[in-house]
Amino acid sequence: MIKTLKARGSYLSSPKEQVQFLESNSCATQRFREKLQTADLFPLKAQHLEILQVNVGYMCNQTCTHCHVDAGPDRKEVMTRDTMAACLQAVKTSGIKTVDITGGAPEMNPHFCWFVSELAKLGTEVLVRSNLTILVSNKKYHQYPAFFKEHQVQVIASLPCYTKANTDKQRGEGVFSASLEAIKRLNEVGYGKESTGLLLNLVYNPGGAAIAPDQQRLEQDYKRELLENFGLEFNNLFTITNLPISRFLDYLLMTEKYEQYMETLINAFNPAAARKVMCRNTFSVGWDGQLYDCDFNQMLQLPLKRGLPQHIQDFKADLLQNREISIGQHCYGCTAGAGSSCQGALV
Repeated sequence: MIKTLKARGSYLSSPKEQVQFLESNSCATQRFREKLQTADLFPLKAQHLEILQVNVGYMCNQTCTHCHVDAGPDRKEVMTRDTMAACLQAVKTSGIKTVDITGGAPEMNPHFCWFVSELAKLGTEVLVRSNLTILVSNKKYHQYPAFFKEHQVQVIASLPCYTKANTDKQRGEGVFSASLEAIKRLNEVGYGKESTGLLLNLVYNPGGAAIAPDQQRLEQDYKRELLENFGLEFNNLFTITNLPISRFLDYLLMTEKYEQYMETLINAFNPAAARKVMCRNTFSVGWDGQLYDCDFNQMLQLPLKRGLPQHIQDFKADLLQNREISIGQHCYGCTAGAGSSCQGALV
């Protein structure tokens, strides 16, 4: 029997309460650790450091129902320039080649352009996760397509469906039209065109309690529908399964689909996907500089294992390289079916 959690803000629990809830309510006999042991993957360990994922703040111009960050206009957590400078130092000393900037809407951080520019000077591959609508929401953001092009930024943009009804249902009224306008502006400066090298990759999240469908097949549908109906282009589609945390956990509990969804994830556990989970080549920096194994652990405030650096100012690549990863019931979301990561399906 699932208990109703105490309301806090826009979702049902604090991160600590969420962790306790996940561990006590979801098929206790089916611990994620046991699945890893069966696949000869426990303890789960990082293999190398390739990607530094930096969450520059939870402030956002949208409040999407699936958002695991619980981002929105009222969030005040924003990364400082000093913390960004510590991230730059970590990149310099570690040889990390890719920095994945996320939020909230990362463009709303007042030091965003400075951070991207400094990363570009280092020759770092820069990924920016945009919700698209921010690019057309206010005149001060209209410059970003050209800014992204100037710094050869890879844009990864959320578009949960190629239809207005489904997109607006998940992300709010008017989001679909605004997203299409943003893609149009990105296309106009060369993004999404095969010959330009300017990558525009779209992200699909299921609208409800379901695992993401076949990525390649859905990408074909997206490309056909967006080109034929709107004359728009993009490079790749990433399918990402919604994890049962934060605002999406709220949705699952309110619709009484939590146990059903967890059983779906558990039954779809794929050892091949588990071997490729993103935490094995990525680590996450929170807006305040705290370190985590992934963006999802960050939202649950699950710290790195004891004895490891806990803040970006204490970064030591040799200690993080082969670290043991903190896991929990939510990890089933990344290992179900074809797997799920910030770069899409894993297998």
